[in-house]
Amino acid sequence: MKATVINCTLKPSPQPSNTEALARVVMRHLDSHGVAGELVRAVDLTLLPGVESDMGAGDDWPGVREKILESEILVIASPTWLGRPSSVAQRVLERMDAMLSETDDQGRPVAYNRVAGVVVTGNEDGAHHVISEIHGALGDIGFTAPGQAWTYWHLGPGPGPDYLDDERGHDFADRSARYMAANLAGTAKALAANPLGPPPS
Repeated sequence: MKATVINCTLKPSPQPSNTEALARVVMRHLDSHGVAGELVRAVDLTLLPGVESDMGAGDDWPGVREKILESEILVIASPTWLGRPSSVAQRVLERMDAMLSETDDQGRPVAYNRVAGVVVTGNEDGAHHVISEIHGALGDIGFTAPGQAWTYWHLGPGPGPDYLDDERGHDFADRSARYMAANLAGTAKALAANPLGPPPS
């Protein structure tokens, strides 16, 4: 079983990413459930604006889309900026909009029978808002969101340190990551054994 984890940090490689650090905690827990994870740092790619699966020359999105469709699990990891998902996360979700009209050979939306989770970091509050925005978008596209399929790290309102700079709150984030990994893997295995059929005509 495979997971694609898309890190939607604004920081290009090789800059350290707080969001990636927490996403890798989730990946370690997924590995303990037999799920092999691959991390994609979206800001390092050229993801052209648009809502098609391929926007033409120079567009790196088709390769990311292929990774998503080869995986049973998708994790979107985003920092919080102005209380919202990053602009990179929004670009990723907009590119996934095309999946709404794409079906497999059984007439199912291509996101069906795939599960999704969310990772959020930031030094101000707003994690639950970001989680709900991303989960809501992925649900529209057709992904299944298990209960408690998220983890986050915030230290509350106001400016403050980053995840990599402060050990406070890591126990909560790690515990939530364990729950998230178990629920994602368990639900993905259940859907593999009993897949959803196409929407009723």
